[in-house]
Order: sequence, then C-alpha cells, then structure tokens
Amino acid sequence: MSLRALLVLVLLPLSGCVPRIEVAAPKEPITINMNVKIEHEIHIKVDKDVEALLKNQSGLF
Repeated sequence: MSLRALLVLVLLPLSGCVPRIEVAAPKEPITINMNVKIEHEIHIKVDKDVEALLKNQSGLF
C-alpha cells in the first residue's frame, strides 16, 4: 500500500468531524423590563447669613 493511499484512509474518516458553528436569531423577541424607580435627595448647605436672609424675606422665591 502506498503512502498516499494510507494517508487518504487515515484522513477520510476525520473529514466528517468538522465542527459546525451556527448563528441564528431567536424565534421570540427579546423583552427588556425597565421598571426602574429613581429617587434623589438633594442637600444644600448655605451660609448662616444667606439662611437668615431667606427666612426674613420669604417672598424671594
């Protein structure tokens, strides 16, 4: 048996073991639930002079 025939006999069965990779879109649509509750607290520090001014003249804002 020649080297070429032996090589074909060895490699022929291995040719069927090629991995297959498939990328496909899902059949159902992707749902993203965005129920998000955002709360903020804002703390403002002011000078005592400004705070007194705001208390004395409440009609500014």
